[in-house]
Amino acid sequence: MAAAHHGRTRDPVTEATAEDLSQSPLWNPDLAPTPPERRTWSTWNIVALWIGMSVVITTYTLASGLMQQGMQWWQAMLTILLGNTIVLVPMVLNAHAGTRYGIPFPVLCRASFGVRGANLPAILRAIVACGWFGIQTWIGALALDALALAAWSGWTGVPGHTAIAFAVFWLIQVAIILKGTEGIRHLETWSAPLLLTGGALLLLWAVRSGGGLGNLLSESRRLQGGSASFWALFPSALTASVGYWATLSLNIPDFTRYARSQRSQMLGQALGLPTTMTAFAFIGVAVTSATIVVYGEVIWDPVVLIARIGNTAVIVFGALVVLAAQLTTNMAANVVSPSNDFSNLSPKRISYLAGGLITAVIGVVMMPWKLYADAAAYIFTWLIGYSSLMGALGGILIADYWILRRQRLALDDLYRMQGVYTYRRGVNPRAIAAFAIAILPVVPGFLRAVVTPGGAVADPTLFDRLYSYAWFVTFAVSAVAYLVLMRGHKRD
Repeated sequence: MAAAHHGRTRDPVTEATAEDLSQSPLWNPDLAPTPPERRTWSTWNIVALWIGMSVVITTYTLASGLMQQGMQWWQAMLTILLGNTIVLVPMVLNAHAGTRYGIPFPVLCRASFGVRGANLPAILRAIVACGWFGIQTWIGALALDALALAAWSGWTGVPGHTAIAFAVFWLIQVAIILKGTEGIRHLETWSAPLLLTGGALLLLWAVRSGGGLGNLLSESRRLQGGSASFWALFPSALTASVGYWATLSLNIPDFTRYARSQRSQMLGQALGLPTTMTAFAFIGVAVTSATIVVYGEVIWDPVVLIARIGNTAVIVFGALVVLAAQLTTNMAANVVSPSNDFSNLSPKRISYLAGGLITAVIGVVMMPWKLYADAAAYIFTWLIGYSSLMGALGGILIADYWILRRQRLALDDLYRMQGVYTYRRGVNPRAIAAFAIAILPVVPGFLRAVVTPGGAVADPTLFDRLYSYAWFVTFAVSAVAYLVLMRGHKRD
């Protein structure tokens, strides 16, 4: 099969599907290579995907969280822009295989980790997605709660009204999960203009009510907390900004397998990711600063702000925008990947649909209201902590595909129990070893962050500093370790 990719211009998927692999235990319709007729996602669809995923309350509050630690508004913006530009690089590199071969993330992992070993990165990615699914569902439920209150003042007297809102929003998402990935594409495409309009209107309100943009940025200094210097905060803040999308930088093939071309996926991501993330984080700072001018207090949460504005029409429209934001982000960022990842455990028994339902259940079990309760802990333990795992996996995937295999995969063998990706009983011990080696240096720092209130260690040691750069450390170490361990190993 490998020889088929040298000097040919034919589509790899067309070649691969010449053989019927549907009876393989590693194959199901959801994990199979995407056929050319289903590759319909244009540059706009990819841009809309990133608008839909980026315009969300956690993005809105990201800069605020950095400012609470002591950063100025422009330092927070610069950090977020830099972090998202950095993570765009592995995002585009990992996306390439999805577009070229039409394969999802867990199938790509089979090349480096083995056809069975791929379950390690897949499940690690899935667990993080479940946590995110729960967090976004909780935030969406709070917006739904505000919407119900605007429609009926007696809503607060209903016992367990927030829990009811959570259950309803959870069920709405389950209904969308049943529609599959094409339903997600349509959801993202029609909701992107709505989200951009909602963000623009919120910024317009802030500028008009807060005495102009200049005054708002001047007032933003009152959002600052803590006494740490910028350079003391920068490493952790940058890693958190990278970590925000470190998950998607791995499983982006789950989406780019539907892209029309490499140009569509690269241009769509470059236009959609860094710009939208930075712009919406800026809106968060401007609007939060306006609350100081208008109300004399800081209101971080846009849902609380929308309810505070008071006009019923504004509350209903604002809550609907927030609900759309949570839906688009959750469906794309936190359902597609774990659905494929859980399906990869047993392709013949677990479909994409079953994987999505598993995600929805685990997302509740992880108690997301606790994960999101503390902004500092959210950044220093949740975002940075899982970024170390994602970095280690990303380094291995990129080193394997771009350096070791030079973008050539034996596509059929990715679905064979006996093939070039079998390694030792389906597991590549070299990849497992490289992963373990990569995360070892950041484990001590992670453990200290977990037991420290807020996650920020006051008197950092060398290990704490390494943990501050967790994604960068594990990415680099895993890539080098993998290439060294794989030296001399027979490749396809």
